[in-house]
Amino acid sequence: MNQNIRNFGIVAHIDHGKSTLADRFLELTHTIDPKKMQPQFLDMMELEREKGITIKLQPVRMEYQGYVLNMIDTPGHVDFTYEVSRSLAAIEGVILLVDVLKGIQAQTLMNLELARKEGLVIIPVINKLDLIGDDEQRLATVVNEVAELLKVDKEEIIKISAKNGTNVEKVLKTIIEKVPAPERNITAALRALIFDFQYDSFKGVIAYFRVREGIIKKGDEIFMINSASRAQAKEVGWFRPDRSPQEQIESGEIGYVALGIKEPDKVKIGDTITLYESCQEVEHLPGYKEPKAVVFVGIFPENADDWTLLRDALMKLRLNDPSLSFKPESKSALGRGFLCGFLGLLHAEIVIERLKREFNLELMTSAPSVCYLLEFEGGKEEMVCSVMDWPDESRIKKTKEQFCALKIILPVRFLGNTLELLERRQPNINHLSADKILLTCEMPFRELMANFYDKLKSATQGYGSMDYHFLDWRESDLVKLEVLVLGNLEEALSTVVPKEKAFQEGRAIVEKLKTLFPSQLFPVPLQAKVGGNIIARETVKAKRKDVTAPLYGGDVTRKKKLLEKQKKGKKKLRGRASLRLPQAVLWKMFRTE
Repeated sequence: MNQNIRNFGIVAHIDHGKSTLADRFLELTHTIDPKKMQPQFLDMMELEREKGITIKLQPVRMEYQGYVLNMIDTPGHVDFTYEVSRSLAAIEGVILLVDVLKGIQAQTLMNLELARKEGLVIIPVINKLDLIGDDEQRLATVVNEVAELLKVDKEEIIKISAKNGTNVEKVLKTIIEKVPAPERNITAALRALIFDFQYDSFKGVIAYFRVREGIIKKGDEIFMINSASRAQAKEVGWFRPDRSPQEQIESGEIGYVALGIKEPDKVKIGDTITLYESCQEVEHLPGYKEPKAVVFVGIFPENADDWTLLRDALMKLRLNDPSLSFKPESKSALGRGFLCGFLGLLHAEIVIERLKREFNLELMTSAPSVCYLLEFEGGKEEMVCSVMDWPDESRIKKTKEQFCALKIILPVRFLGNTLELLERRQPNINHLSADKILLTCEMPFRELMANFYDKLKSATQGYGSMDYHFLDWRESDLVKLEVLVLGNLEEALSTVVPKEKAFQEGRAIVEKLKTLFPSQLFPVPLQAKVGGNIIARETVKAKRKDVTAPLYGGDVTRKKKLLEKQKKGKKKLRGRASLRLPQAVLWKMFRTE
């Protein structure tokens, strides 16, 4: 039976049609009842449908012409690359999907590199033929790009329209022909690689795994080698794509096991499942590298009593998202919470939204920040990942920040806009083809994290794409910029900026905050401060009732008397007021509109 199994995935840049192609596969293999079928079927999270992107990998087992096809649908955004790398460790081949309108983009290159490292068979597919009409030149250009990148014959590249179903069946047949069957070894001791988790309130932790060797049966006493956790296989089964219970899962197959464990911190992705009776003799499978968080956000419950609920929610989310890290922190303005690490701004926004929706939590967040290396007198160095922990300027001898190497791929017509975005970075320009350019440069990760991806999309009308990797720590002259609202420090808006740009940054922050901050019954001063100096100020005008409207003529002193009374009332109200920045305003401040 195992010789008829094919394990494969779909990888591509964001919005190149992975989920739509997965839909056509589900229809062709009759895996889903046509009455239940809906677009982007494997995007099961409400958030995925709202944003039109894949956030979580999703396995599914299909049957076609006597073959079992185990497919893993993966995300495309740069923030979720870790999801892709976990999927690739469990399969033998990938479909590399390229949008004919956009061609090869930065994430295409990154996913291709990941697939090559795993030694996977790569099947090139060009999608969205329905959108180019008779433009043969456009198609020929992209075919040449892909053929050059993969060093393959142009005839090997499959051209499809996932939306209309054109040539999709050919892709399935190519998978059967070219992707090798998994190695069959059902007599060896059980070894299965865990590539994802899910938490079920009734069944506890559910592990998604690929069986490398042996057989796992319902009721088996199993052992996870790295975390040294023992459990019973309460239920085993396949994904269709809902969980479908079976009696056993054999070598070469992809499935799930309900462990009955209710403590999420007892298990981790990348672990190896084996039978408890033979756990001493079995070596663990090569797992995954621990992902390193690069963006840090403080998350605090609005209700202090919800701190334990927030901790439990974060532990459950980390089950199937090991790139999420968190540690407790306490701040005077926001109370007790957690400093959470993410792989990017979109990753942070998605996790915070999931905490609110899936666990019904009301949350407050601090401004996203990156890590800095501070050197003090005497040579002592300290890593600071939260702006709130930034020490007094007088103690700091040197400040260092992380630099990264940036790659941007874009059409020639958007070169001018993108060079403006890169300002003084002096990028190297390489021509990939007649109308496509590769820009490479080095820049501080702090600038990249500050919504550079959104700015690039705006500058290139969505056609530009980027990828980056970290280099080293470099000395920079940085200062902490603080924001005061009504004279009170708003810790959530504090940020770290280069000293020479402090005035422009402070001015920009208070001007933007003025447009977003809701009007009150009294004037609200907004100030930017560095050290002990106020460097910028704006005032949100008060809501004002026309108290002189009922008057009809008479002495002007009557009007002055009413206006003076109103002025005193507003001053008194302002003295008693205690304002808190709304969360909606905070996220609008962090994002580029």
